[in-house]
Amino acid sequence: MSDVRRVSTGAPWEEQFGYSRAVELPNGLVLVSGCTSIVDGQIAGGGPYEQAVNSFDVALAALRQLGLGRDDVVRTRMYLTHARDVEEVGRAHKELFDSVRPAASMIIVSGFVDPSLVVEVEVEAFRGVTA
Repeated sequence: MSDVRRVSTGAPWEEQFGYSRAVELPNGLVLVSGCTSIVDGQIAGGGPYEQAVNSFDVALAALRQLGLGRDDVVRTRMYLTHARDVEEVGRAHKELFDSVRPAASMIIVSGFVDPSLVVEVEVEAFRGVTA
């Protein structure tokens, strides 16, 4: 798959666990790995709303490295550790993606690598094929 483009953000877990932040396939589909609110080794937001916004910002920054943006997003997944956070995370999603309306899932999980994290997001985008 030599036509696959890979983006790294330099996050320590990318190197430690052997993954890319984003991968663009030749058909224009871009997959962004799970993103959290950890920026420069620190959690950049306290509550679920702030963590969701920061997590999506990390994902959108990876898309920008490939020349894509919010309007190219076709699917989001939001992983939460508590059902009580659905409204706050949903509010962040609506503020960011209301005009785009990607397919979306919100899933309750038991936890993340760092127990201070309450949200992780994944994003998929599509680059239209040009003739």
